[in-house]
Amino acid sequence: MSKTSIPLPVPENVGKLYDQILKDEHEYDQFEKFNHQLHIGYWDDPSDQSVPMGEAVVRLTDLMIERLKVGAGDHVLDLGCGIGGPASQIVMNTGANVTGVSISEEQIKLAARLAANKGVAERAKFQRADAMQLPFEDESFDAVMALESILHMPSREQVLSEARRVLKPGGRLVLTDFFTRAPHNHDAELHPAIEGFCRVAMITMADVDDYAAMLHRVGLRVRELRDITEQTMDRTWRATLEIVALNDRPVPYDLNDLLGVEEFGCLLVAAERP
Repeated sequence: MSKTSIPLPVPENVGKLYDQILKDEHEYDQFEKFNHQLHIGYWDDPSDQSVPMGEAVVRLTDLMIERLKVGAGDHVLDLGCGIGGPASQIVMNTGANVTGVSISEEQIKLAARLAANKGVAERAKFQRADAMQLPFEDESFDAVMALESILHMPSREQVLSEARRVLKPGGRLVLTDFFTRAPHNHDAELHPAIEGFCRVAMITMADVDDYAAMLHRVGLRVRELRDITEQTMDRTWRATLEIVALNDRPVPYDLNDLLGVEEFGCLLVAAERP
C-alpha cells in the first residue's frame, strides 16, 4: 500500500459516475465508432499509427475472448459489462451465452438496447448487480470476464473470491487491471498524475507483486499474468485526448498529465478454478 491514501471506490458512487457519463443519447451514440466498448485499446504494434482506437478496443476484447476458451452453449459472466459491446462480441464470436452485470443502471439499459440492435438479446442478458456480492448460485458459469472493471471495486480479493465461487471447476477468469509498475516501493508516494486520475475515475491501482498470491488465496490457479502496458496505455491516452478535443463537454481530468508516466501499468490476467 502506498503512503498516498486513495479512497476505496464506493460501488453506488461508481454507478452514479457512469450514469452521469451516459445520461444522454448523444454520449451513447458517440461510442458506436468504438463498437460500444468503454475500455482501453490494444495495439499489437504500438508504433503503427494506422490502427484507430475503434479497432484497438475490439482487439483487446478479442484477446480476452481467446483466453476465456468458451464455445456454443457455454455461459459467460461479464463483470462490469459497460454498455454491452464486449458481451455482444462474445456471443457473436463464440456462440456462448452471456450474463452482464453492472452497478450502473444506464449501462444495463444501454447494453440491453445494443444486444437487441445486434439481434443477440436472447443470448446476452444484463442486470444490475454488485460484483462484491453476486446474485448467482455456486458453479453457475463456464467463464468470467472482468474487462477494466475490478479496479472500480473496493476489494479485489472479494471480487476474485466471488468469481471463483460462481465458476464451474475448470472454468476460466480473464481480466484486465491497472497497476503501479516497477520499480515498486510499498513506502513510495504515487505519481501525482496517477493519484489525481484515481481520485476522479474512482479507481485504485493493484499491487502486481501480490497478484499471483491473491489469486491463490481465493482458490484460483494462475494461467497468465502479463504486463500489456506498452501495447495499451500511451496510445489510449493519446487517442482519448483527440476525442476530448472534439467534444464540447468539459472533462474533470487533464489526461495530458498521464502522457509519459511509465508507472501507470496495465495487466492482463488469466486464471482457472481447479
